[in-house]
Amino acid sequence: MLHRALPRRPEARRILLGTLLSAVGRGLTLPFLFIYFTDVRGLTDARAGLVIGWYGAVTLALSPLGGTLIDRFGARRVVLPCLVIEAIGTGSLALVDSTASAFAVMTLVAVGSSAIWSGQTTILASLTDDGERQRVFGLNFALLNLGIGIGGLTSGAIVDTARPATFQLIYVLDAISYLMPALILLSLPAVGHRLAGAGRATGRGSAGGYLAVLRDRPFRRLVIFGLVLTTCGYAQIEVGFTAYAVRVAEVTPRIVAWALAGNTVMIVLAQLVVLRRLEGRSRTGSLAVVGAVFASAWLVLGAAGLVGPGHALLGALGVVACAAIFGFGETMLSPVLPALTNALATDELRGRYNAISSMIFGVSGVIGPVTAGPLIGMADGRVWVVCVVGGCLTASVVALSLRRLLTPLQDGRPAAASRVAEPVPAAA
Repeated sequence: MLHRALPRRPEARRILLGTLLSAVGRGLTLPFLFIYFTDVRGLTDARAGLVIGWYGAVTLALSPLGGTLIDRFGARRVVLPCLVIEAIGTGSLALVDSTASAFAVMTLVAVGSSAIWSGQTTILASLTDDGERQRVFGLNFALLNLGIGIGGLTSGAIVDTARPATFQLIYVLDAISYLMPALILLSLPAVGHRLAGAGRATGRGSAGGYLAVLRDRPFRRLVIFGLVLTTCGYAQIEVGFTAYAVRVAEVTPRIVAWALAGNTVMIVLAQLVVLRRLEGRSRTGSLAVVGAVFASAWLVLGAAGLVGPGHALLGALGVVACAAIFGFGETMLSPVLPALTNALATDELRGRYNAISSMIFGVSGVIGPVTAGPLIGMADGRVWVVCVVGGCLTASVVALSLRRLLTPLQDGRPAAASRVAEPVPAAA
């Protein structure tokens, strides 16, 4: 299954290797930024939260500019400097000693990260055809989670709040990891240049910029689906899931850590199997199933909240099961959403399409945490459970409504597309 999921072109395989290497570095630091700012550098909780929120706001604001630059100059000319800026910014976190320096460094990190994801997605899309993109994007997601898991386990054995040098070490290692995909991209001089041929051939050029993208009715529907699903799904993991598990289900933070580890294990083990099952199936149908799976995960967590206070073991099992079920849904979403985005995109607008797709997670990442806290405080968290379950099921309905706006090929059903293309015999 791994051999089948690998892209045919060696250049794409090397890009995937860069994803894995940089993900290991990301995993070294991902769980510890808030702890580093507060327990090591002495920032208050409120100031550390503002710094991290500022990073998200700057990244979100700059993402549209990144998509425009990718279409105009090519992903290579955008991703390479962004990787270098990200490396410098991440390494500079080791030198933070005040709120002002934290804001300055996180601004630099945000500038670097604003176009990396959309740029790398555009590069992978240019190196693969529509028949293999779904598998490649899924494998990319699995490698990302594998790398983060390896990095997290490694840093967990290194860091110590009593020794600031241990945190400085992991941020320097994280900075070095960002140079790995940059070096790989430098070794591929023919990769990542401007994609303009298809746009001229079809007459659908870059005129209109983002207005042209937003006039694409199927893509607008896909964006609505993504916003609803991620707001009630991904965006709830950091605040909603953790707060409900600790305050309502009354499990310990260690159980939450085990649950997130179970989520990663599920993704790494199930991704290749899911990719094989998704081949030739409707992408919109798969997205609808994702909404149902996410809703099921939240229902299991809700049940853990009902039994947890009196039955600690059942509550803990429910929290871990929720994260694992959620991870299974991620293995379907991660290959299908970018594959469908790039099936709708033209070459000249591909950077903008991918930029908007990545912004979905940024926007929901602002809405989700802000709304989770008040909702969990209402009726012992039951209102929050109802909202997120209802939101995920609503996203499923939106996904099903998208199917009639797509061609069979865009929907990932090549068999149906070939039947449509067959000439009808003339009547005798």
